[in-house]
This record gives sequence, C-alpha cells and structure tokens, in this order.
Amino acid sequence: MANFWTQGQTEPKRNFRFKVQFTGISTTIQAPTDIIWWAKTVTTPSFEVSEVEHNYLDNKFYYPGRVSWNEVSLTLVDPISVDAVNLTNQLLVASGYVVKGNETVSQTMSKAQAIQAGLSNIIIEVLSAKGDVVETWTLNNPFIKSAKYGDLDYSSDDLRTVEMSIRYDWAECINQDGDTLFAPSTGAPVIGPST
Repeated sequence: MANFWTQGQTEPKRNFRFKVQFTGISTTIQAPTDIIWWAKTVTTPSFEVSEVEHNYLDNKFYYPGRVSWNEVSLTLVDPISVDAVNLTNQLLVASGYVVKGNETVSQTMSKAQAIQAGLSNIIIEVLSAKGDVVETWTLNNPFIKSAKYGDLDYSSDDLRTVEMSIRYDWAECINQDGDTLFAPSTGAPVIGPST
C-alpha cells in the first residue's frame, strides 16, 4: 500500500472547509440564502451504541443494543445584517412556542411545527480545496434543543456568537463517490451507490 503522504494528488479533509445550510426556511422567517455563511463552527453527527450485558456462569457476554445519535453543536456569528438572534427566536416561535401573556393562543411546541418552520433539512457539507462537496451530512427530523446568545464584555473585541444544540432522529451521510449511509426513506443501514 502506498504511503498517503508521498502521494501529491491525495489531500486530507480540512476542518475549515465546510458550509451549513438550513434549506426550506419558512417564508415568514427572513433569511437571504439557505447557506448559513455566518456559521463559525459545527460538530458533525456522531452516534453511540448501547450495550446489553449477559452473565453466564463466571463469564460476561456483551451484545450491541440501540443506536443513539448525539446532538450537533452549531456556533453562529451574530451579524447585524442577518440577525442570528432574531432568526433563532423566529425559528423557536415558528416551532410552536408562544410568548407568555398571549392568552389568545393555547398551542405548544411540536416536532412537526419545527420541521415545517424550516428545520427539516439541516445539511453540513465538507468541501475540497476546489470547493467541491466531498461529504454531505443531513440531519433528519431536527429541532433546536438549546440556544445561548453569547456573553457581552466591555473588555473583549470578539465577535458576538449564538450557540445552538440541535437534536435529530438520525443522520444521513453521502460521500464524494455517492455512497450513502442510512437510506433516507427507511433509516435502514445501506452502504453502496446512492439511488
């Protein structure tokens, strides 16, 4: 097997080459583009498999249990021209949250409303040096679990940020060869060319 580092045509993936998209944001929520260009950091999806322990005589045996997908953390810079705080607040309201004191409305939050508000397709794309997409992650049935609107500090010149945690049911990953992990129609594991 050839050494990776001696091949001039081969290039590793880089952490700073990525983009995040919220496609299908509701028309009531003003965003100039689906690409969240003010995204500063994002964690890619990860999972854990629970284990089931079985004791037999003086031995222990372990079996895989259920797959649980971990939350994704997203940090956005809060520009004035595209107000990330306002966008996050509007997504929360569009998900069904009602500001207290509005007695005329008795609705509550739901996953269906969060998806309808525009969180149905959160996509993370890893890019090559040429800007080609080499890896695409899609979060299925996501909703905002938490948001932190940053800390204000007179002694700091840092840009203000919004930190969000996104909860989702499962993630789909497509690589540059078209191989898909977890088919979007069933959620069943499939590794092979996407159709």
